[in-house]
Amino acid sequence: MTTPRHFLDLWPLDAASLRAILDDAKARKAARLGWPQGRPDADAPAAGRTLAMIFEKNSTRTRFSFDAAIRQLGGSGIISTGSDMQLGRGESIEDTARTLSRMVDAVMLRTDDHAKIECLADAASIPVINGLTDKSHPCQIIADLQALEEHSGPVAGKTIAWVGDGNNVCASYIHASARFGFKFVVACPADYRPKPEDLDRAAREGGHVEVTQDLRSAARGADCVVSDAWVSMGDLDHQARLVAFAPFQVDEVLMALAAPDAVFLHCLPAHRGEEVTAGVIDGPQSLVWEAAENRIHAQKSILAWCFGAVG
Repeated sequence: MTTPRHFLDLWPLDAASLRAILDDAKARKAARLGWPQGRPDADAPAAGRTLAMIFEKNSTRTRFSFDAAIRQLGGSGIISTGSDMQLGRGESIEDTARTLSRMVDAVMLRTDDHAKIECLADAASIPVINGLTDKSHPCQIIADLQALEEHSGPVAGKTIAWVGDGNNVCASYIHASARFGFKFVVACPADYRPKPEDLDRAAREGGHVEVTQDLRSAARGADCVVSDAWVSMGDLDHQARLVAFAPFQVDEVLMALAAPDAVFLHCLPAHRGEEVTAGVIDGPQSLVWEAAENRIHAQKSILAWCFGAVG
């Protein structure tokens, strides 16, 4: 039996595979210019295939983009929440994986504990895709980098500044830094630094990652500034986070320190007046909506890679 191609994190994939996925996403988007959203891609690499999408956490972009993605690839999708399934009544992840492996062609899981998706992948004989866990959000970074490259050219050699929580999205940027060759500077409060294992791995693999508490030095000269919500799903220290992150807002003054043609990214949902001002996220430097749209094209290429049609 062929070992399935799982997309659980960026760091296990080599640079060539990730570059192939990103380039395919850009090509698929360009080829569809002016088309209605429901029209399948010309090559339809998922024709006859079915994607199961399991949501244990709320979602807007991941849900709609994966559903649109599998349809544009010529396939079909089945959406369920954890509570809809026997998973919500105590059935094991392993038994769920073995069952779905006989019913569908791939599974996307959006969940809390990263161990769940690793367990699912270990037991499945079909590709498993990480739609978000508490440790990483790899699909978002492919969409973000696609938006950045569409606007500014190759990301290699550029500087991306992250302002805010060293969370799961930040972790996936760290994973990407060595593979795509960009410098990544994280500005965050001392108590909300990225996980040491992610920083250590980046250092071993040649990633250029810096962590500071000085958001101005992080943003100065950066080609791209990224932020995220100060309080994410599952965070219980709401008030403490608001206090800690109050000095870490991306505003027009901070963006003025970045490179003259710098852009802004945010994975959404956003809270204007907290992590970012309305003038930035809704302003001319924002690529937020391009990246949101790119979730469809990035995930199409991830699915195509999982099915062996890319890379």
